[in-house]
Amino acid sequence: MQQVQMGRTGRRVARIGLGGLPLSSVGRPDRAQAKQVIRRAVELGVNLIDTSDSYCLDDSETGHNERLIAEALAEMGAGDDVLVATKGGVVRPGGRWERNASPEHLRGACEHSLKMLGTDRIGLYQLHAPDPKVRFTDSVSEIARLYEEGKVAAVGLSNVSLMQVQAALAIVPVTSVQNRFNPWDRSSEQTGIIQFCDQNSITFLPYSPVGGGRRVALLRESEDIRAIGGRYGGATPEELVLAWILAASPSLVPIPGASRVQSVESSVRAESLRLDERTRRELEECFRALPE
Repeated sequence: MQQVQMGRTGRRVARIGLGGLPLSSVGRPDRAQAKQVIRRAVELGVNLIDTSDSYCLDDSETGHNERLIAEALAEMGAGDDVLVATKGGVVRPGGRWERNASPEHLRGACEHSLKMLGTDRIGLYQLHAPDPKVRFTDSVSEIARLYEEGKVAAVGLSNVSLMQVQAALAIVPVTSVQNRFNPWDRSSEQTGIIQFCDQNSITFLPYSPVGGGRRVALLRESEDIRAIGGRYGGATPEELVLAWILAASPSLVPIPGASRVQSVESSVRAESLRLDERTRRELEECFRALPE
């Protein structure tokens, strides 16, 4: 796969990453199958895996996804070759998704992630989401301290606005921004975040790039999208969406989740599709016609 530089770090990553959430959430595969998904992704050239301490069923198993990824990579002997990007600032009491980005929590979360990942330095540590109860700059400043202490090699942000990205840059070098970006949600493009990332050497990591389960079904039901796929060797609607995202900007590295080997293989195939401008416009017309 093609590779791009990760922010200003000098490290290069393939243009398709792997999102770890489906391997640890409701309906997750057994541990052996989950590790098989990770192994296949790495075999195909994926060298960025996105996780979080909150990718689990509830707070009784915080760090489930981090430990799973660390074990799979260790068994392959691939730990140093893969950038594991984790996040802190979201908690799972009773299985709910809640925010806690206080400095005290972020420090404790980072320490726990270091243990789960079996490392003394996290390759990319991201603020999972701003906490409305905490000043954004206080959250970022704590991660900046972790960066200065060497516990974090690079800093990222997730679920943020353009103003928040700019505010964070005044505190610490920002390597990545991870926001939702797919045919149903183009707000990061419309508000200028993607353009800002392009201009400032920040890698943009679109999460939920094909919209999630129900919306994948809507893509597959579109006869027009399937017809376009027929012109590209039978590419699936999901592969076309990923190729459309990749063509939007050189700073984009989508991180589709997967719980099956076949899904990983499909995502990697998408990277080889080269959509011309006419096809991109056709797809966007199709996207506008999709139900919510």
